[in-house]
Amino acid sequence: PVLDTEDAWVSVEGPVSIVELALEQKRIHYPLVEHQFVLCTVLYAIMRLSLKGVKPLSLFDSKGRNAFFKDLTSIQLLPSGDMDPNMLSIRQQFLLKVVSAAVQTLCSSQKDREVSEEDYFPFEKGKNWPTLAADLAQYLQISEDLVRRHYVCELYSYGMDHLGEE
Repeated sequence: PVLDTEDAWVSVEGPVSIVELALEQKRIHYPLVEHQFVLCTVLYAIMRLSLKGVKPLSLFDSKGRNAFFKDLTSIQLLPSGDMDPNMLSIRQQFLLKVVSAAVQTLCSSQKDREVSEEDYFPFEKGKNWPTLAADLAQYLQISEDLVRRHYVCELYSYGMDHLGEE
């Protein structure tokens, strides 16, 4: 990018400006950042929903695991479109666990004290865990429809028919 500066600033001496420092930085490899984002989201879901027995790195193949420990500016080989069916099954089970735990948490909190999801998760206003799981399904190469169908089934099974119909 071209940065226009006023004449008064050209003769100023001192440390390098933050804009110049930012322009000198290497460009990041965006797919690698996206890959890191998926891991962070998985870890946050495990922590927030208290999922037990989930091994987050088992959701990624060897290329994916190796990419986590590389510099974000390096271009890494990320997992290709073809996935092992066992890996897809593990990912699917994880996403369904997230949806089930989110619905169970919401339903148990509403039965105890007639509170909304926003009241139960005060720092996560607007965070809809089943929708987040459906979005995550796209990155993990799982059918979003499968996750959404499971969400509706969970709502019906917990007696929240009005939400299931929506």
